[in-house]
Amino acid sequence: MKILQTQNLSKFFEGLKALNRVNIGVEKGSITLVIGPNGSGKTTFINTVSGFYRADEGKVLFEGKDITNKPPHEISKLGIVRTFQIPQPLKKMTVLENLLIAPEGYGERIFHSVSGRWLKEEEDIVEKAFKILEFLKLDHLWDSEAQNLSGGQLKLLEVARAMMKDAKLIIMDEPIAGVNPVLSHSMLERFVELKEMGISFLIVEHRLDIVLKYTDHIYVMANGSVIAEGREEDILNNPKVVEVYLGAQDSEIECGV
Repeated sequence: MKILQTQNLSKFFEGLKALNRVNIGVEKGSITLVIGPNGSGKTTFINTVSGFYRADEGKVLFEGKDITNKPPHEISKLGIVRTFQIPQPLKKMTVLENLLIAPEGYGERIFHSVSGRWLKEEEDIVEKAFKILEFLKLDHLWDSEAQNLSGGQLKLLEVARAMMKDAKLIIMDEPIAGVNPVLSHSMLERFVELKEMGISFLIVEHRLDIVLKYTDHIYVMANGSVIAEGREEDILNNPKVVEVYLGAQDSEIECGV
């Protein structure tokens, strides 16, 4: 069952077709990867799916419902959480505080604290936050300010915030860019565990040497269109993909393109 499906999704910028009738699907509980050279339309695609850009043609379906051109905050409430290439936490707040403010309606619930019900609710949220931090191996940093975290730790914090929102689908733009290989593999191993818990991932990433083996399905984009899809072995042996990345004279994709 596909949790996300786009149908002939198109986006224009001043007459230029940045997305050209793109059909991409994400199976529930899977890691789906979108790759392609710079300017291929990958980031435009995830921006359009998550509501940051308006589609000019086509549809975005989430759990079978049409969410095309809904604003980002409405899409987030449905269970789609987008993270960015450059993490955007509240850097002066601690790791734990960043998680505690993530759930929808947190601010509204504070005003109900006089009833006493909020105290129990707050305890539950704190407990949930610590469980997530422990799962992502960030629990030892719970009282550190976000600005003191490494690049990889900041990206894990973004995932933690998405989990606090009970995300069904996490859309990530280059989650391991600038992250050392050891931490990159550790992050992706956590993503595999999360997919086994039912969370789906749609990832854009350049570091193919690291990410490919963790994915269930791969789409390759070029010039705003999908030119190939399949599993790792299908993509690595596809002449169209080879040509897009390295030129027709080469016979295989080298790692790290």
